[in-house]
Amino acid sequence: MPDDLTDVLDQVAAEARPLAEDDEVASPGAGPERFALAMCELDGTEHVAGDADVGFPVQSVVKVFALTAALRCVGEEVFQRVGREPSGDPFDSLVQLERERGVPRNPFINAGAVVVCDVLVGATGSAEAATAAVTDLLSDLVGERLEIDPEVLEEERSSASMNTAMGHLMRSFDNFHHPVADVVEAFARMCALTVTTRQLARAARFLAHDGVDPRTGDRVLTEPLARRVSAVMLTCGTYDAAGQFAYDVGFPCKSGVGGAVMGDVPNRFGVCAWSPPLDAAGNSRAGRAALHLLSERLGLSLL
Repeated sequence: MPDDLTDVLDQVAAEARPLAEDDEVASPGAGPERFALAMCELDGTEHVAGDADVGFPVQSVVKVFALTAALRCVGEEVFQRVGREPSGDPFDSLVQLERERGVPRNPFINAGAVVVCDVLVGATGSAEAATAAVTDLLSDLVGERLEIDPEVLEEERSSASMNTAMGHLMRSFDNFHHPVADVVEAFARMCALTVTTRQLARAARFLAHDGVDPRTGDRVLTEPLARRVSAVMLTCGTYDAAGQFAYDVGFPCKSGVGGAVMGDVPNRFGVCAWSPPLDAAGNSRAGRAALHLLSERLGLSLL
């Protein structure tokens, strides 16, 4: 690891940040000028550039932690109800879900995340307990208590029609077991958690450390399950642009429409880039460019 790692981050941020200018801003209240890059080494050393401590809604990045919570509860039984293949379709598509008889392609498209939340509701006993399981897990990993942004939650609720439709469609194929409205509400609450770039870089470290949280020494997942979460991130974590991300970046990533792209580099660190403007696939354009540059300069690609 170079001694001037923070300088490398500053240089990458300066090159990547201008790429956001012409893209769509999806996150409410987040301007296109916002940009951050953070890395957290396994020993806790942090390197940041830009707006690393500005909060934003976690959005779809939370799907990694929902899947982790479900794996902690029921193990690989999760994958009896959701697949592990790239979708090749938009993250909120209903067409593929109907064609494949209510079994989502992977846990990182919306249908997959909703059915993972249904698994969690069954495992924990209620939608409230499922939300708490994910909130507590992510809070423990960042070392700070995370809170729901009420304004973001209301926006999530107002745009939940497609997720609700997915739940009912999966129920029609007997792949959904709890009240759809309750499960969709739990998912909305998870997506509305406020995080920072620095916090997500910390949170990803357990995946880079064979399933063990380096801050506490607690085992979050078994080593095989941690590898499997990272594998699904690599192949499915960035919507229908996952192949291009693997080509450009070369390590597991999960993006969200809040503008974050979180990744883990095995045995080295957790990393996160944040820039709210999105490209056509729903990924942060400047965030993707930043991780590509970082991977190239530090030789991070696993491929």
